[in-house]
Amino acid sequence: MKTSRRHFLQLSVGVGSSLALGGTAFAQSSNRLSETDPKAQAVGYREDASKVDKAKFPSYDATQTCASCSLFQGKTTDAYGGCTLFGELQVAGRGWCSAYSNI
Repeated sequence: MKTSRRHFLQLSVGVGSSLALGGTAFAQSSNRLSETDPKAQAVGYREDASKVDKAKFPSYDATQTCASCSLFQGKTTDAYGGCTLFGELQVAGRGWCSAYSNI
């Protein structure tokens, strides 16, 4: 089978864009804050606010989530967003930490 230059270029563009999009998705998922990160542990960060140790953090309230915190840098409907505490790392919108503030 003989491949034309046009066909080769079409395949190259398709493969290249797939790799670029896949790399973006990987970069976003690897940029998420882990509960095992020392900075996250220092403030009791949990990706799921319902799993907060209420005995250890008595100030926790079930209505508090990262998405409703004033430090959250995303929309309240975002699954993940930035947080001023953690720099480039993304936190879960449904998460929680002891630095929660609604001011």
